[in-house]
Amino acid sequence: MCGICGFVNLDGSPAVPEILGLMQAAIHHRGPDSQGVHLEGVAGGGAGRPPVGLASTRLKIIDLSESARQPLSNEDDQLWIVFNGEIYNFAGLADRLAARGHRFKSRSDTEVILHLYEERGEACVQDLDGMFAFALWDRPRGRLFLARDRVGKKPLFYWSDGKTFLFASEIKALLQHPSGPVEVDASAIAPFLIFGYVPGPRTFYRGVRQVPPGHTLTVDATGRPRLSEYWDLKFPDAKSAAGNRAPRPAEVADRVRGLVTEAVRKRLISDVPLGAFLSGGIDSTIVVGVMSRLSPAPVKTFTIGFRDAPGYDETTHARAVARRFGTDHTEYVVESEAADLLEPLIWHHDGPFRDSSAIPSFVLSRLAREKVTVVLNGDGGDELFAGYRRFYATLLAERLPDAALRLGEALLSRLPRSADRRARLDRLSRFVRSARLPFYERFSESFGTADLALDRLLRPELLAESRLRQSDYFGPHLERIQGCSPLSRLLYLNFKTYLLDDLLVKMDRCTMAHGLEARSPLLDVALVEYAATVPDGMKLSGGTSKVVLKRAFADLLPGEIRRRGKMGFGVPMAYWLRTNLQKVVRDVLSQPTPRLRDYLDATYVRSLVDAHLEGRADHSALLWSLLTLELWLEQLPAWRRPLPDGSGRRE
Repeated sequence: MCGICGFVNLDGSPAVPEILGLMQAAIHHRGPDSQGVHLEGVAGGGAGRPPVGLASTRLKIIDLSESARQPLSNEDDQLWIVFNGEIYNFAGLADRLAARGHRFKSRSDTEVILHLYEERGEACVQDLDGMFAFALWDRPRGRLFLARDRVGKKPLFYWSDGKTFLFASEIKALLQHPSGPVEVDASAIAPFLIFGYVPGPRTFYRGVRQVPPGHTLTVDATGRPRLSEYWDLKFPDAKSAAGNRAPRPAEVADRVRGLVTEAVRKRLISDVPLGAFLSGGIDSTIVVGVMSRLSPAPVKTFTIGFRDAPGYDETTHARAVARRFGTDHTEYVVESEAADLLEPLIWHHDGPFRDSSAIPSFVLSRLAREKVTVVLNGDGGDELFAGYRRFYATLLAERLPDAALRLGEALLSRLPRSADRRARLDRLSRFVRSARLPFYERFSESFGTADLALDRLLRPELLAESRLRQSDYFGPHLERIQGCSPLSRLLYLNFKTYLLDDLLVKMDRCTMAHGLEARSPLLDVALVEYAATVPDGMKLSGGTSKVVLKRAFADLLPGEIRRRGKMGFGVPMAYWLRTNLQKVVRDVLSQPTPRLRDYLDATYVRSLVDAHLEGRADHSALLWSLLTLELWLEQLPAWRRPLPDGSGRRE
């Protein structure tokens, strides 16, 4: 695991070591164990090659020696690489390459990529099994080659104005370059308020983009970034699937078990201490159970709970799993950390975020890092095997007559909403309302804030500019899976949106904030690809989800865990906003001249604050989004540090 960053001065201007140093320092937390840089063209461009700077901050996981220090070069120093991630099949690749005459100076997975590039060029990514983001400087060709893993576990951002090309693991590193991005992209605010994140490849920063998962990006002497896709998740055509022999459930369960076990096994390779996040849900229980059978020593497990919020606390279930597998278990209870963590979380996310489960994720990562350097988690089980209730709700809506939905909506609107019934009736009303929408909008509604009124919230001039047509967001994904079953379309959309832009971002930023590597066996590519072919009824049957996953690991799952309903990794945000966060909300969102007034109606925001704090409505998701938005806007000017000589932007 590492943080990587760098630049190519396409205009030939000299490479400035101090600039690269600032970029590197901004992501030091991602790799606190060692740092390295490679610079070419400090005196300016020459021999037709532009000046280049590559930097790495390394978290040592495999090969702890200095011979694996990045940036790494090949035998004749013509290729240089900075790498973030883990390649799980690197040992086999190294043996194959050594047999072909390649000489290695380390036993790191990073160096394997260099020699694989010598053999296969840009097609080298096809052979890599792992999570990764890397930048490779090809000196003879004057070409920078970037690549990101298939699922999108590791981040990779870039920016260019035609004169300078920048890349980094986190946007804050780009901000340190005096030519880099400084403008807020106002058109990103509306989608953020709707989804809780900015749909990739866009970001909150004008001109900053992400290399999409399963893509490479090449920058040559022309300066124009060239994107190329090398992988996408494939689901079977519904008609073809119906005509094929359905596999036997036992056969599918055996295959799933084998793939999960192998995915866990190869993620236990580490030269540093390793453990697991344990929630007490099905997915993390399976991962810990398999780890326990493969590990000679007790697995170190970590879980988190909430005092005075039993509806959000899973420590009892996690404790039962820890006893079942004899793990070395550690618990922590979150109490009043939310206010103290607001600004650090915004900084590590490079902007506002709505997923408040980042709070316990951040605390849990800090706790785990005291004992281990690598953790396995259960991310991906819901995505592969239809674990979310919204999948069932969306499919159910397909079968309900419109007349029944209209009648239900009318009846629900007349029912009184007492304090003890409001949440349940609000959820039911939302389901009935969204059930009448087109497929992709129904899917979107499951993420959105129920109380969002963009026409009242956004300033008029911004509303016109930021009209978000959800078909523009979901349309390209839906085009790729035409002819697939409704459940397959849901799973694909979720895989390309919520998983990628929310869950994986949260896991990466919260763990790497503490120099902790997170590995997700249930997002192993072989398992992901096979799960896409599993018949729908073996994933979701009636209201029962993860059917085949539960069958595959029936012997590992305690009865109380197998029977548990889905419980998200949430926090009691509505309560927190009215108690220990109340002063922060008042001070930040009800101040006379908040920065968000440039984009939003500040008067309407204050009315939302009053309604929530007085208990007249639950605006917790929206208020948390607005709170992080305002604090980000306040912090942003200070994120950009001056050069050591005090100079500002490069002309």
